[in-house]
Amino acid sequence: MAAIELDGMTKRFEDVTAVDDLSLTVEEGEVFGFLGPNGAGKSTTINVILDFVRPTEGTVTVLGHDAREESVAVRERTGVLPEGFGVYDRLTGRAHVEFAIESKAVDVDPDAVLERVGLADAADRQAGGYSKGMRQRLALAMALVGDPDLLILDEPSSGLDPAGAKEMREIVLEEAERGTTVFFSSHILEQVEAVCDRVGILREGELVAVDSIDGLREASDADASLRVAVADPVDDDVLAAIRDLEGVDSVARDGDALSVVCDSDAKTGVVTELESRGVSVTDFTTEEASLEDLFLAYTEDEDGADLAGGEPTAAGAGAESTADAGSTDDAEPTADAGPTDDAESTVDTEAGR
Repeated sequence: MAAIELDGMTKRFEDVTAVDDLSLTVEEGEVFGFLGPNGAGKSTTINVILDFVRPTEGTVTVLGHDAREESVAVRERTGVLPEGFGVYDRLTGRAHVEFAIESKAVDVDPDAVLERVGLADAADRQAGGYSKGMRQRLALAMALVGDPDLLILDEPSSGLDPAGAKEMREIVLEEAERGTTVFFSSHILEQVEAVCDRVGILREGELVAVDSIDGLREASDADASLRVAVADPVDDDVLAAIRDLEGVDSVARDGDALSVVCDSDAKTGVVTELESRGVSVTDFTTEEASLEDLFLAYTEDEDGADLAGGEPTAAGAGAESTADAGSTDDAEPTADAGPTDDAESTVDTEAGR
């Protein structure tokens, strides 16, 4: 059974289409990376999956439930780390996790959860004094409460130092090993490449690619980098000849080697051209296009401009909602705002719900 299934999902805000005819299946147990420029429709899609926003058209099924008609059943089995997570300043880290435990009605040791995300020593500190990275760890702790079947992580490494990002990746892989489905949206493409089984790329509200990273690499025209070790000096005329070859974007000296950015079909031609001009090639290696290269290949227009539009806000047409949780000094956490057909509601602080 698919963990998430979107069929023809469209979301419009007045005359602006935030997501257009999106059909996507995320299989149970996979780590799925959901990518796109700012304003591509990622947060709108996440809010639709969680029934914080109602789709204009199409169907959304999550963990076998209709996301609209059975949203409570979905949230009981889902952990959410929203982008821009806000804490309740006067509540301790433990109190936040205890609230998530109470909301899920599960028997969990809050200290064990805080230990897992590296916050055991700060459990009794007021969260208002937490750094951004600590707040992110707290949000992850709340999302992990109750061993959810589905984790939705929106920019989970935001604010984390390299050690924290590594720990986050390890937790994601541990959850996947346990059988959890992880839906992972991030602009930190190295994180995505390290943990995701497949990725989907959204551009201007439309799904333009979905595959494994190797599959995307094979299907795209993103250039590879060819490093050619040479035994002889290479003069400017030879460099110009290489640069003029079809499929070559650039060439530069790099010590005793040449660094050539070219498409895969041009690699043999580069070596042949060098040898024909009396340059002895001693070795060559190819560095495949990175996920960043693939991302740009799928999301830039023909002139190389990044296609980052704006998603509509609840008030009409404007910027994308961030699924942020409001922070207050005195108020206790409240229940989620109900879903709406025409405006994006915000994800409330209880990231575990």
